Amino acid sequence: QVQLVESGGGLVQAGGSLRLSCAASGRAFSNYAMGWFRQVPGKEREFVATISWSGRVTYYTDSVKGRFTISRDNAKNSLYLQMNSLKPEDTAIYYCAGSSVRHSNNDREYDYWGQGTQVTVSS
Repeated sequence: QVQLVESGGGLVQAGGSLRLSCAASGRAFSNYAMGWFRQVPGKEREFVATISWSGRVTYYTDSVKGRFTISRDNAKNSLYLQMNSLKPEDTAIYYCAGSSVRHSNNDREYDYWGQGTQVTVSS
């Protein structure tokens, strides 16, 4: 079992920045590929970014490329999402997730999920 807890969400003006964190506990964090997803109420959950267990491989959805950066610190059992140049359309609940299989943009390949943190970007 892996427990994941997100933090760092909040209200920010368009063009601003936020850094999300995800603290992991339980089984060895470094064994898992990690990802960030987001969801707006009434809409399907959307892939944002993923990172391999080593941190060497990352992948982003097109809408956040060049603005968001996913990273991890295995020594601190932590995952991060640096979000710059935020837009109102980035408003959502952001979830971190862990996969024992591989880094992926498919939420079905993730075994563990956090409770989410709200990000609101005002125009």
